[in-house]
Amino acid sequence: MRKSLGLNGLLGGAIGVVALVSVLSSSAVLLTRSRLQEATDAREHSDQVIRELDAFRAAMLNQETGLRGYLITGHEGSLDPYNAGRRALDEAIGRLRMLIGQDPGRTRMLADAVTAARSWQTDIGEAAIRNAADPATRTEAVRNEADGKGKRLFDRLRTELGSIEALEQGVRAELSQRVAQAQRAEDIAVWGGTLVTLLICLGLGLAINRLVVRPLLRVMTFVERVGEGDLTGRLEKTADGEVGRLAATLNAMVIGLSDFARTNRAATSDLNAAAAEIRASAQEQAASVEEQFAAVQETAATVDEITHSGAQISKRASEVIATAQATAKTSRQGLRAVSDTAQAMDAIREQAEAVAGNIVGVSEKTQAIGEIIESVNDISERTHLLALNAAIEAAAAGESGRSFAVVASEMKLLADQAKAATGQIRAILGEIQRGINTSVMLTEEAVKRSAVGKTRSDTTQRTIEEITARFEENVQTFQQIVASTNQQQLGIEQVMGALQNIRQASQQTAAGTRQVETASANMTELAQALMALAERYRH
Repeated sequence: MRKSLGLNGLLGGAIGVVALVSVLSSSAVLLTRSRLQEATDAREHSDQVIRELDAFRAAMLNQETGLRGYLITGHEGSLDPYNAGRRALDEAIGRLRMLIGQDPGRTRMLADAVTAARSWQTDIGEAAIRNAADPATRTEAVRNEADGKGKRLFDRLRTELGSIEALEQGVRAELSQRVAQAQRAEDIAVWGGTLVTLLICLGLGLAINRLVVRPLLRVMTFVERVGEGDLTGRLEKTADGEVGRLAATLNAMVIGLSDFARTNRAATSDLNAAAAEIRASAQEQAASVEEQFAAVQETAATVDEITHSGAQISKRASEVIATAQATAKTSRQGLRAVSDTAQAMDAIREQAEAVAGNIVGVSEKTQAIGEIIESVNDISERTHLLALNAAIEAAAAGESGRSFAVVASEMKLLADQAKAATGQIRAILGEIQRGINTSVMLTEEAVKRSAVGKTRSDTTQRTIEEITARFEENVQTFQQIVASTNQQQLGIEQVMGALQNIRQASQQTAAGTRQVETASANMTELAQALMALAERYRH
């Protein structure tokens, strides 16, 4: 077989040859065994014919023995062998006819023997039995049986049967020789086929060892070196077919692995450097996010203080409104008192004293209002400072603090309005204080100058009217302050909502930054593992 046949051709050819030899050997064995079986069956047929010939003779001898016993003894019981021999003879004749078949010579010889046997039965046996039954003819029966005719008939059938037996013995000897030859041929076919098969198997084993096993051992040694990381070697192509293609494929695979190892080492180095840069960037971003989160926390605390301050401003403004309303009411009462003074000049002194007492109370209330205005002014200055700080923090927060910057601007505007309103109120209170002082002087003069009481009371009436109008304006101003404070409170709540969103965004950013840092650390470990794996291969 040529190497170019390949494993499929080699193994297929080997299997075909073994199968062909097996088929030929089996066919030869079957053929010889068939011939052996035919010869054995023919010999068995001859043996059976010889046995039936012996049965033929034995049946005739039994008849002769029974006849002689009957002629000697005269007893009917002595005829039992004769009767049994007749039945056995009929059976033997039937079997011989079947065994001989259509063979002319044997058929003729058997017919002559049967004729002699029937003649003996008719002429000798039956006649002797009939004559022996009568005492008068008994002697004649004995003479007929002993005169030699029966012997001649026996010799004739023996001769015919001997001839048939001689023919069968010749056939039997020939068949025995054929059986022996068939057995030898069968043995030769069996052992010859076995020997040829063994020789073919030995040749195939040597061919497979040279063409398949040795190349595969070289391939396995090469694969073991590759498995140990040696990519520098190459496998020589020493055969065609599947083994040669396997060697070429392994060489191509090793070349690809070598290129992959070089590419993987370079890519792993780049990956390691990129992972280090990502990790450093993530750490910087995490620090920045932590600072931003701290700034948001401080801003939230500041806004919380602003909320409390706004609540206090609203409460103080409500108190100022109540005080201004009470002052306006008192002013209207003073106006009615001046009217009563104009109508009843006689009671000027008593009314002047009452007015003096009321004016003193109003003076005390105006002082309380001044203190409240100082608190409001202080609150507005703190609000202005907080708004400035909030604007600075919003600018530092960048894009996420834009909405907070708008709220801080509104807070600053409200603080400026509150400061301007307190200035107006302070001026009004100064005028009220001066008016009160004038009223005190007028009241004292009214006591002293009852003559000019009417004129002074008119002046007082006009002054009180102006005071009432001013107080009403102050009430409206304080109502505007309360409305502005409420708006400021809403803005602060919006700022708190925005700060909460910024805080949540900062927390999410911090979590994402930690995840990025963890991922970069895992990437670094992976790059190191890939580098270690790439270092295993030599190329």
